[in-house]
Amino acid sequence: IRYLTGFTGSNAALLVHSGDTPGAEERTVIATDGRYRVQIGRQVPDLRAEIVRAVTRRLVELACEWQFGRVGNESHVVTVDQYRAFEELGTGLQLVATPGLVEQLRMVKDDYEIDRLRAACAVGDEALAALLADGALRPGRTERQVARDLEWAMFERGAEAIAFETIVAAGANSAVPHHRPTEAVLATGDFVKIDFGAVVGGYHSDMTRTFVLGRAADWQRETYELVLQAQRAGREALGPGVPVADVDAAAREVIDAAGHGSLFVHGLGHGVGLRIHEAPGIAKTGTGTLQSGVAVTVEPGVYFPGRG
Repeated sequence: IRYLTGFTGSNAALLVHSGDTPGAEERTVIATDGRYRVQIGRQVPDLRAEIVRAVTRRLVELACEWQFGRVGNESHVVTVDQYRAFEELGTGLQLVATPGLVEQLRMVKDDYEIDRLRAACAVGDEALAALLADGALRPGRTERQVARDLEWAMFERGAEAIAFETIVAAGANSAVPHHRPTEAVLATGDFVKIDFGAVVGGYHSDMTRTFVLGRAADWQRETYELVLQAQRAGREALGPGVPVADVDAAAREVIDAAGHGSLFVHGLGHGVGLRIHEAPGIAKTGTGTLQSGVAVTVEPGVYFPGRG
């Protein structure tokens, strides 16, 4: 809804009329509740707005009233109970599943969106640099302390929100891909993985950085270099028309060749934009090809359980 209209409230539904018949423009309607009466008038002045609590129900009623016939629904987010209610209410409507329709449009970013993504990345870069310059990443501190310091540094540099729950994972915890920060204390010799991002203008950044506290052991240097080589291979494989599965394979083959394929336990990357995880998914099971203007992450990993 934000992508199509600019509305940023937390409760809304949108009915888009796709025809070119007289009056079609008036039959594209956004609905929200009374909390957003002023906001919707300011953000979406060019659309008819319905102010009701049951936003989706009201749009189904209008579709029936206007005898739309075929009505698409975002089946990947509509619950079974909601769908049954639509069927009961929308007698005469043909409900058609349209999963991922808007998400496919959102894959390709325009210049404005790319500027917002660059700004969000810059906030993350600057915040991490400040964290390091302040000596905040050191033995004796807890994962939670480092995470909170990094988040505050992002807010100080213009982030309107954090992109997702910040991950700071030290020692054995760094082998858990989506570890949540705890009171675990950083120690000399630890791998410390930091996965974080900022939101600027609604757009998200996503970056992962791995450090060693003190002098790195040989196995840590070797693993770090291996992941770097895999990431480079994945980045070099990117290009318009390239199947997303081929990009994943390019990075995965590097780790496989080193004998650690079973320790690369997730897909290579994903699209990023108004949400932190967007289409396309770059993985072995990914489908489709990359298009020009798509923004994706490339983030391979090797995880030794209980070690780092």
